[in-house]
Amino acid sequence: MAPRTLTAGQRSELWVHDIETGTDTLRHTSTDLLVEAPNWTPDGRWLIVNGDGRLLRIAAEGAASDDPRDYTEIDRGGIPTLNNDHVLSPDGQTVYVSADDGHIYAVPLRGGHARRITNTTPPGLLHFLHGVSPDDATLAYIGLQFVDPADWTAGFTTDIYTIPTAGGPDVKLTDGGTQHDGCEYAPSGEFLWFNSERASSRPGHAQLFRLRLADGAIDQLTHDERVNWFPHVSPDGRRVVYISFPPGTLGHPADLDVILKELLPDGTTRDLVHLPGGQGTINVNSWAPDSRRFAYVRYPSDRPLS
Repeated sequence: MAPRTLTAGQRSELWVHDIETGTDTLRHTSTDLLVEAPNWTPDGRWLIVNGDGRLLRIAAEGAASDDPRDYTEIDRGGIPTLNNDHVLSPDGQTVYVSADDGHIYAVPLRGGHARRITNTTPPGLLHFLHGVSPDDATLAYIGLQFVDPADWTAGFTTDIYTIPTAGGPDVKLTDGGTQHDGCEYAPSGEFLWFNSERASSRPGHAQLFRLRLADGAIDQLTHDERVNWFPHVSPDGRRVVYISFPPGTLGHPADLDVILKELLPDGTTRDLVHLPGGQGTINVNSWAPDSRRFAYVRYPSDRPLS
């Protein structure tokens, strides 16, 4: 799968939003490199992004720049090119990544030998990483299972799975029959947050949910006409930010007018940022350790969005 690239007249912009003041700070812009899915390292020093199938890091603090030398590539140990799903271990020493071969790997953040975590069975299952448990013992991922591994046009299902970070058996937590994505641990380790079409009577219309790991109970947390994806819980567990697509959106496509929103404790929501974005904007948890700031990517273009 070829890495995603910018279209003619488009650029990618890496921003940091302060949720208390509402201010946005531009960190980097590029007309050559399409960056996606920022993570913040636990020590607060670095932002980790995907770009051109590579894993890159950039200092979290600094003046706005368009110098490509600001990015340093992380040696991913010879594994295939990456998609935009990656998370940092709680100690910040390892980055867990999803590669375009459909598997999840552990890569030292300093670079070097990569270790594959996921299994080879069942056939036709692709693994898309989204969460790591607070004790670094378990990963949560979306398993995309093709109905017919020999014929990808026959359709697929997506479900939530977990697997030990050390390797081991997969555990399936949802029941198929609908689309799930963005499964991410709460900082307490008690819940998995995710988006799903499980309450929809029509294709698309994903909403946000929370699965209690102790007993499998699932609660729906948003109930609106927009299409809501990728809930990200702040390190202190007090805030949830997610990306909201226009009504009628199928999946989480690129290049739409979207809104980054906050889910408040009383179940209401508020708009934080309106932007040209979508796929790549905030696919993984990008909260700063201070639980006050988060990073995201805009994709403005000289051409109007479709």
